[in-house]
Order: sequence, then C-alpha cells, then structure tokens
Amino acid sequence: MQTIEEYQKTIMFPIGDKNEAYKQYFIGQSYISPLSTNQVKMYNVTFEPKCRNNWHIHKASSGGGQILIAIGGRGYYQEWGKDPIEMKTGDVINIPANVKHWHGSAPDSWFSHVAVEVDGVDTENVWLEAVDDEQYSKLK
Repeated sequence: MQTIEEYQKTIMFPIGDKNEAYKQYFIGQSYISPLSTNQVKMYNVTFEPKCRNNWHIHKASSGGGQILIAIGGRGYYQEWGKDPIEMKTGDVINIPANVKHWHGSAPDSWFSHVAVEVDGVDTENVWLEAVDDEQYSKLK
C-alpha cells in the first residue's frame, strides 16, 4: 500500500491537512486542501484507503448540489437505492441537490477528488448515517 507521501507524488493538487472539521462524518482519515474559495468553491478531498463519508444530502430550494472530479486513485460514489459507481482519474459525477449519497476511497486505494460546490438558494449539507461495514465490504 502506498504511503501518503508516495500517493502525493501521483496527483497534481496538494493533499492538504487532516479534515478535522468534518471528521465526525467520515470513517477513516480524510484530508482537505482548498483550491478556490472565491467565485466557485473547490476543494481537493483525499481519502486514505477504506475511508468514506457518511450518507449526506446537499439541500437547496433551487440550484445547489455538487460536482466531483476524480484526480487520483480509485474510489466510489453511490446514490441511495442505486448501485455504487467506481470512480477513476478523470471521471466526473454531477450530484443534483437533494440527492442522498456518499463517496470515498476503494478498500485498497487512496482516492482524491475535487469537490465543486454548486451555488444555490437555501443551501445546507445534511449529514446522515454512516455507510456501514457490511455495505462497504461488498465493494472491490
């Protein structure tokens, strides 16, 4: 398994700092590096192997949502009631507002994506239950 230093050499954006502000919504360690906080908010989010965030919803009365751009490693995205989608470098996922979902790394790989926050009206992130080990263990 790659060390964090080895993995950093494979991606174009910095891994950043431990994601302490949201650690209660993750299983495993994630890292965050702000890429842009003006006009369009964009963050490089890196997940250590087996790390994933809880189910969550980007709520908005109009607009809103999130765009994920995979930049390294291998990960997954899943909407509630649907099969997981494997994400590899270059993949883009458009997440509409008000859709319950999670994302994170594959069990055997680091994973990084640029998270783009889509502007909207009355936006808020609602964090829900963890993706349990039984669900996650079905991933390859």
